[in-house]
Order: sequence, then structure tokens, then C-alpha cells
Amino acid sequence: MNKAIFIDKDGTLIDDVPYNVDPNLITLAEGAGKSLKLLQDQGFLLAVISNQSGVAHGYFDESSLLEVQQELERQLAEQGVKLNGFFYCPHHPDGTKEAYAVQCSCRKPEPGMLLHAAGELHINLTESWMIGDILHDVATGNQAGCRSILLDIGNETEWDLSGIRTPQFSAKSLEEAAQYILEHQFAHHYEARVA
Repeated sequence: MNKAIFIDKDGTLIDDVPYNVDPNLITLAEGAGKSLKLLQDQGFLLAVISNQSGVAHGYFDESSLLEVQQELERQLAEQGVKLNGFFYCPHHPDGTKEAYAVQCSCRKPEPGMLLHAAGELHINLTESWMIGDILHDVATGNQAGCRSILLDIGNETEWDLSGIRTPQFSAKSLEEAAQYILEHQFAHHYEARVA
């Protein structure tokens, strides 16, 4: 079984441009390449986990996300990083496109995308981490059985830290998040064994 870093796309891995599918507007967040390279070098698979409700709202076609994925893979490859998976939810219950206007189990904060990724990539979720810039990302990771890190850079607005929305750690940068993971990746399993 593999261990993985699940990372939110908009506002975490890349600078947030709302509902963007133009590859020319995609910019990796500061420190993203270096941080993911550190984690990859320690044996973590890397997978994007992203809500893409723009499909359900009719802002762009689902097929447009392939170009987004390819551009992300290209930019990361330039920094020696391989993306192992790109998982997204195209649904929204209030969408305008009937086929996508559904209540689903994959839209964050539900854990469906992580569970699907775990099956496809043979991932042990208890050895894996979810990193995101809002508490919905934290809830997704926690519900799937991962440990979760909030990238606290001003994008969270609700601050309901109850139950599944409480992160293992809050980081001010991806570099800080990566360092925390590297320092604490084995602590969870040691605690579990002695408990």
C-alpha cells in the first residue's frame, strides 16, 4: 500500500482564479514545487483533489479539465515533481446542467474523492495527508481517515472548528506544511500501536 499527499487545487496548489480552465492563467502557488518534491522524495504519491462545480453551473465543459490537468503536470514536471492522480467533483446540487445537478458523495467535504483515489492508487489512508486552504478540505481528509493540514492563508471564512473540521496542524505556507508532515509522518502509527 502507498502513502499519499492529497492536495486541494485552487488556493492551495495554484493561485486561485475562480472557475478558471485557461492553462495560461495557471500559476503554481509559492513553494508548491519545492514542497511537493520534498514529500515525493520521502515516498508520498501526490494527488489533486478538487471541487469543480463550474461544470455543474455550465461555466465550462468537463472536458476542459483535461487541459488543466496537463498544464499542472507540465509545471510540476519542470520542478521534478510527478502528479500521480487528478481527481475532481463536477457536481453541485444547485447546478444548471441537469446531469451534474446532484447531491453526491464526492463533493468536498464528503470523502468520496479520497476513497476513490485510495482504491485506484492503492493508498493506505491512515498513512496519508490532506492539505487544503479551507476547513471543507480538512473535513474531507478527516472523514476519509487521513490526517489533515489547513493552509491558513486567509481563504477560510467560516471558522467552524467542530469535530471533523479540526486540522492536525495549521500551516502558513506549503513549505511549513511539508516540513510538519515529514517530522510527524510516523507519530500517528506509533501512537496507534501503543494505544
